[in-house]
Amino acid sequence: MTGPTSGTRPDEIRRHNRTALLRRLHIDGPSTRASLAAELGLNRSTIKALVDGLAEAGVVAERVPALRSGAGRPSLLVLPQPNAAVVIAIDVRVEHVAMGFVGLGGEILGRDSWNLHRTRDPGEVITHIVESARLMADDLDATAVGVGVSVPGVVRRADGHVHEAPNLHWTGVALGKRLEAVLKLPVQVGNDAELGALAEHVRGAARESSDMVYISADVGVGGGVILSGQPLRGSGGYVGELGHMVVNPAGRRCYCGCDGCWETEVGEPALCRALGLPDDAPRGAVVAALRALDDPSVLDEFAGWLALGLANIVNILGPELVVLGDLYTALPASVVDAVSSAVQVRSLVSRAVGGTQVVTSPLGRDAKLIGAAELAFEPVLDAI
Repeated sequence: MTGPTSGTRPDEIRRHNRTALLRRLHIDGPSTRASLAAELGLNRSTIKALVDGLAEAGVVAERVPALRSGAGRPSLLVLPQPNAAVVIAIDVRVEHVAMGFVGLGGEILGRDSWNLHRTRDPGEVITHIVESARLMADDLDATAVGVGVSVPGVVRRADGHVHEAPNLHWTGVALGKRLEAVLKLPVQVGNDAELGALAEHVRGAARESSDMVYISADVGVGGGVILSGQPLRGSGGYVGELGHMVVNPAGRRCYCGCDGCWETEVGEPALCRALGLPDDAPRGAVVAALRALDDPSVLDEFAGWLALGLANIVNILGPELVVLGDLYTALPASVVDAVSSAVQVRSLVSRAVGGTQVVTSPLGRDAKLIGAAELAFEPVLDAI
């Protein structure tokens, strides 16, 4: 934890400590006062004052643990109260939109989703989001304090402007400002793979990894990067288009106008071709075919391109962990193991750091929704 610097005013120190305590409870869940003091490097009187203040405000509560050990009076657990701060998380995908109301502590209090087969017009998507948000707020009797949105495209984080989301056919969409205008809430918008990386780092496979890469496969392929515990965001917030790394100049034409982008070899259409399915096969059919696969060798060429791209990424960024998300979570374990082994053999950096591990996401389809919630919570935790 980074502490306040010398010369900081007492009220700023209290706010810093309060935010650190809330973040600890939000991310890692219930804890005793003694454990909080040890983990945050604060004395017990400071922890008592913080917990008492938050409890009085209804942000936390203290309970006797359900499982007791040892004799004597058990230490009370400090628990975040989900309804004390609720955000709206939105995951806009090529074929559907998922929404959730997420409470303090990460609990998903309610969900909604709908398909985008007929229209992907930004105005209609926004209208549906607003209508769904109002209905869910009424059903849950919850008042949201922020919104986080995941979008499969190039997003300017400063204001949520979607520069381009090709698979949605969006160009120059002021999504953040438009949603703020109708929802009357602060809105944070991020690239979907970047938010997938955030979710894995905070609540998934990469909780113990300070350097990781998340690779997302939907219709296209994107990547999110965490380096030294912080997201890599690039100039203007534009970063993560790893799917447009050219790996096969003699390959297929990509929608971006280049030939042989990585996603033309490892995106959903490429996986469909490997499985003998039409390029536009429904997602359910693709997943079912993967789960019923008797001969994983039909994916050898696909796996080879996946390993080639990952080896390049590992050589450039040097992560200790690569997490495969979305459609890749349905790949047979033998294929993932083969890809991981190939990355270790082909990547000089992987060999140098003792082997970069390649795993599938335990968060599955919820990764980007969880990431959107965490994005929304970032300013909220400072303001509670």
